[in-house]
Amino acid sequence: MPQGGRPDGALADLAGRRDALRQAVGLPGADPGSLVDAALTELDGAIDALAVALTAAPAERSDAPPDGLPGTAERRLLHAAFQRTPAALFLLEQDSTIRRANDRAAALLGFPAGYATGKPLTSFVDLPFRAALQTQLAAVARTGADRKANCRVLTSTGPLDATLTAAAVELPGDPPLFMVTVAPAGAGSAVAADGGEAAEDAAASAAPAVIEDTSDPAITAMTKRLDMVTSVTRLLLDNSTFSEAVTLQRCARLLAGELADWVIIDIDRGGQLRRQFAAGSRDGQADKLVRAVRSVDPDPESTPWQVHSTGKSVLLAHPDDPSVLGTGPGGTPLLMTLGATSLICVPISDGSTGYGALTLARQAANRPFSVADLGLAEDLGQHLANAIRVDRMFRRRSEVAESLQASLLPASLPTVPWLEFAAAYIGATQWQEISGDFYDVFPASDGWAIAVGDVCGKGQDAAAMTAAARHSIRALAHVHDTPADVLGAANQVLLAGDYGERFVTASLAFLRQRGRRVQVRLGGCGHPGPAVVRADGRVEILEADGMPLGLFGDLEASQVELELRAGDVLFFYTDGVTEARSADLAFFEDRLADELASVAGRSAAETVHAVQELVTSFSDGELRDDVTMLAVRVVP
Repeated sequence: MPQGGRPDGALADLAGRRDALRQAVGLPGADPGSLVDAALTELDGAIDALAVALTAAPAERSDAPPDGLPGTAERRLLHAAFQRTPAALFLLEQDSTIRRANDRAAALLGFPAGYATGKPLTSFVDLPFRAALQTQLAAVARTGADRKANCRVLTSTGPLDATLTAAAVELPGDPPLFMVTVAPAGAGSAVAADGGEAAEDAAASAAPAVIEDTSDPAITAMTKRLDMVTSVTRLLLDNSTFSEAVTLQRCARLLAGELADWVIIDIDRGGQLRRQFAAGSRDGQADKLVRAVRSVDPDPESTPWQVHSTGKSVLLAHPDDPSVLGTGPGGTPLLMTLGATSLICVPISDGSTGYGALTLARQAANRPFSVADLGLAEDLGQHLANAIRVDRMFRRRSEVAESLQASLLPASLPTVPWLEFAAAYIGATQWQEISGDFYDVFPASDGWAIAVGDVCGKGQDAAAMTAAARHSIRALAHVHDTPADVLGAANQVLLAGDYGERFVTASLAFLRQRGRRVQVRLGGCGHPGPAVVRADGRVEILEADGMPLGLFGDLEASQVELELRAGDVLFFYTDGVTEARSADLAFFEDRLADELASVAGRSAAETVHAVQELVTSFSDGELRDDVTMLAVRVVP
């Protein structure tokens, strides 16, 4: 009876082998001759089955055991002969799984003899040759005749082109089994010889060649793994962008060049595992495969999904199920598309939170993954998880800081017929915390008020004091008539708050229209005085005076009065402008008056934009403190 026991089972097996042959045709390295031979073998089998169906049912083969079974001594002799035969032998079940592998076969694979037991023989064969081998084994089961297949066997030292000869074996009391002999390609006749020296030489050459190496392999492997961990650690620590996507991309490319032929990273996004990145050898074919791999998210039955959900790593030194990575866009298993013959998948987890799964795959040209490789991959998965956690924490804090910083500044500046406003804020490049700078423009009495200030320090405590200073100044401006009185009252508010040793410097100006001129009353508390930029190019930097807010109860704010004419600009700023430093450690304060003179007569927006570019260029983009500027211009 055909393999499968039932006609519908035999048909399903035939259809499965046909699909495997069809997929194998498109794999890199496929052998057209072997595949055509396998297809003809399947066609012969179909013709035989059809001929039987058109005639009478064949007589059932008698499975009655012989009269006598081998005794204990004979069984021991047969077992010893099998184990010590100088040829690589595999004894297979009817489903092509390995029941036993002799010593020479174990040496060929590079694993203990028991490792192969229970695994399909095809898992030790390169992907393009598996379908043809499965067809030839099915032909042996169907016909009982010996069959040969040219294959590439995956050994511990790399792939070996070999000829596999399969024969049916009848054992008393058991279903028929298969005996498969492995010989180097072209040496099949020598192996078939009965006990000749050629058979022994061919079988010996089937085992991996031992190349003398004066170095200790264990030390060499440990050194390579240590170098890999060091490289990944350096890459993660050098993540100046604090970008999760950039981190994963760089790490995947590093691992694809050093540890595996293919690296796949899947990340949990809202409870769904999404394919984040894939990297392979850098050539045109790999680019196409990368796009194909990235276009498909792992399904719940795939190994990456299972590893992420359970938090348990998986080592498949010789995967026998091609669907462990799911299927690609055309329905072909991704494992076959990538030509992967060895696989590791580890969780990306910091011990408490799982972020996804890291998958490493090797092709037949490289040795299979080992337990030591699994340990290294688990360490790398934990390092990646720590980097992701830091990136996300930093991003959340940055978002909170930006939102809080935005709340300390007005959403927009008012439109006034006789005044033109413009402002800019630039955060320090060396700090990522909330700034203490603030500015505000609001109506006061019979005109408008401008407040600019700076709180000592950064962070949430500084932000709280900034909010208190800004809002108290705005509210008190409706109660008091002069900027000095407003600042004095604000000082009492800040003293009543629990702000420790922090303090605030501030400038407050009241602007009132008086005919064709604008009257300015200015009060200051330790803040840099604003600059008056006349339309004709004259620049005056007003002196800073007074004590900061929030330190002493007997505060006296400085007071200045001046007039602005059409085209004049009053330019406010914080000490981030004056203390900006160049590469030769010069301060921008020494150039401020000259630079403002060069932009005289321009609009408020053009003045602010020009000074912003000058400060950034002067400091080469490295700002030591936050920069805040506000310009008000009298409309001609």
